Amino acid sequence: PERADAAVRSALVELLGQPAVLKFLQVDGFAHRVVATVDNLARPHAAPRLWPVNPSAGRFTVEPGAGGGSVIAAANGARYAAFTAFVESVDTARAVALYVRLYPLFQQAYQELGYPRGYFNDRLVDVIDHLLQTPEPAGPLAVVLTEVKGPVQPARPWVRYEFADPALEARSAGQKMLLRLAPQQRQSLKAKLAEIRAQITRAPGMR
Repeated sequence: PERADAAVRSALVELLGQPAVLKFLQVDGFAHRVVATVDNLARPHAAPRLWPVNPSAGRFTVEPGAGGGSVIAAANGARYAAFTAFVESVDTARAVALYVRLYPLFQQAYQELGYPRGYFNDRLVDVIDHLLQTPEPAGPLAVVLTEVKGPVQPARPWVRYEFADPALEARSAGQKMLLRLAPQQRQSLKAKLAEIRAQITRAPGMR
């Protein structure tokens, strides 16, 4: 695993540059992190401890809504600006070529995750399709702070916000992540996902 991590780290630095890798990525167990997170993005929960990227700095913020209650603050998008710009800057063709080169590691990690007869590339395409179906809301999204009963209140209450619309709250972890972004950020990431999908489905020998 250490040798594989070193090889992956070197390849990522070659693609992205060392400053970007250090700032945005978790490279230890990178293949496992990618596979587990991709698989979970279409499910209700995607544990941050397994992410291949570093969580955004700062805290989730809200502001008063037009009809009362709280909505996601317009300024909240600033938290994700650096990461969105990073994703936009990645050369899609080179990134997909690296993915194809490292695919045996991803496939092995997928089998170890509990899918001995499945193909990670199939799951990746399915999850990208799922994320591309994330709705585009007409305006700021209403959120509510979930109640915590008991004398001990959480130290980070801002992580307890949920979408006020039950239909949105019932969506997958990945779609809810996209819904928290500013509209232009969400559309930018969707465009990059569509590019990646188009290229990996054309890559020779990929399943």
